[in-house]
Amino acid sequence: MATHTGRDGTIKVGGTSGQEDGTVVANLRSFSIDETADTVEYTTMGLAAKVFLPTTTAFTGSADVYWDESDAGQTALAVGSSVTIKFFPEGDSTAAPADTFYQGDAIVTGVSRSASFDGMVEASITLQGSGALSDYTATP
Repeated sequence: MATHTGRDGTIKVGGTSGQEDGTVVANLRSFSIDETADTVEYTTMGLAAKVFLPTTTAFTGSADVYWDESDAGQTALAVGSSVTIKFFPEGDSTAAPADTFYQGDAIVTGVSRSASFDGMVEASITLQGSGALSDYTATP
């Protein structure tokens, strides 16, 4: 059984579809990707249990970063922007075994910045997927 740690994870904005290129989002602290599927009930008389069929899928994402207004990856994630986003949970290595990544088009729905006198300036970015989320393997 393979085990993974998130320390090598990264997010990239833009680039070629299905390729591991793009602009890296700097100072990434954490991220998440949530995929969901809607269903419709298809139960008929005489059945003892409900039956459901899948319909559409969706995804959302979020990222927490140390804010850097000079970073091209962070500035590409401005509220209202439509972007191609690539999530690399274990890094973007092409060495065998190559890393898996997830890609989709998304709209940046929120950016929240926070600062405290005894901490770093941080930002939280939220994304709403527009279309399917695809999975790929980094190519050598």
